[in-house]
Amino acid sequence: MRKTNLVMGVCFAFFLFSALSLGNRMYLLIATLIFLAWAFAFASVRMAEKTVKVETDLSGNKVNRGEVVSMEIGVSHKGLLPIAPVALHMRATSNTPAGTIHLTQLGKRRQRVTHKFAADHVGAMFPGVENYTVADVFGFFKRKHVPDTTGHELLVLPVPFEVEPLTFAAGDMGVETMKRAMEDPFSPSDFRNYQQGDPLKRIHWKMSARKREIIVRQFEEPALPDALVMLDTSPPHLSRGYGPEYRPFLQDAMLETAASVVACQIRQENSVRLPLVGDRPMEYSSHMGLPILLDELARCTFNETERFERVLMMQMKDLRKTGAVVIITSRLTAAVSDLIIRMKRLGPNVRLYFVTYKTDDPERAQLTVRMQQAGVEVNYVTPQGGEPNP
Repeated sequence: MRKTNLVMGVCFAFFLFSALSLGNRMYLLIATLIFLAWAFAFASVRMAEKTVKVETDLSGNKVNRGEVVSMEIGVSHKGLLPIAPVALHMRATSNTPAGTIHLTQLGKRRQRVTHKFAADHVGAMFPGVENYTVADVFGFFKRKHVPDTTGHELLVLPVPFEVEPLTFAAGDMGVETMKRAMEDPFSPSDFRNYQQGDPLKRIHWKMSARKREIIVRQFEEPALPDALVMLDTSPPHLSRGYGPEYRPFLQDAMLETAASVVACQIRQENSVRLPLVGDRPMEYSSHMGLPILLDELARCTFNETERFERVLMMQMKDLRKTGAVVIITSRLTAAVSDLIIRMKRLGPNVRLYFVTYKTDDPERAQLTVRMQQAGVEVNYVTPQGGEPNP
């Protein structure tokens, strides 16, 4: 733009000087046309830039990872003079790379365009127009502006997959343990009169004969052992040979693994909790429902600076009341391995989901064998997406 204005300024000065020096009307006409075009361009940009309005609307505020999102972008201005098509510079997010959309209808005051993109990664983001450029039809002047609004928030939710149900004891499920405890005739908590529908095996015959009415045993429902899911929210560990472009795929795999374990426990009607640390600390419990968890996982930023080893140690004191522990991490060190083995020795069943591209790392293989020998169930999760480096 500066080069164009410089060239046109030199041309204007040359023809004006020639017209005044030689008295040539043709040179004066050319200089006048250059000046009028320049003034027209400046006025059209100034009038339009004060009234340009950019609006965005998403096809949905919540989508599952992998779905296609449609964004309707409307651009309007109230300038009286025509301008060049407005250039929209799109905001870069984990799902939308930075780019420019050039509107094609020259001079039209109201235009709408549909921008479609795939929600490839879990997260909370504000896709939309970062800024826009208003230019005149001759290309003399360009002005860049930022829209008044940042757009609508888009939540890309993790998609759970099938996982094996957790076990709370060797070969036994928590629900079965509770059912048997409620049917033990030797541990009633109270007695009451018989009501229609009570099973006959709960009748206390001796007490019924003594009181001359049917008395049944009443049992106190024991607390069902819960499951603890621990998600490593520190920046994912990238194996050697894998660049930063692989990090979103690791994060997706970790979030969807956490959602899958919790969803499986909810289907099994088992209690489960998942403490989240970071920008939005909270402790999720299964009674909140799966949709709340999916929303919170989508907002997880993986920027926690506290070491995951310390997070594991903070949960140690409550493990004797826990039936099963699930650990999801992309960082497997000797310190993490030792803490996982200590957890197993405290009583609960422990399952590790190790998220990595390299499943044949010799150093990590030694740690997993050591944990398996201690009774820890080890599962590898390979992220979907991204081509491994040779």
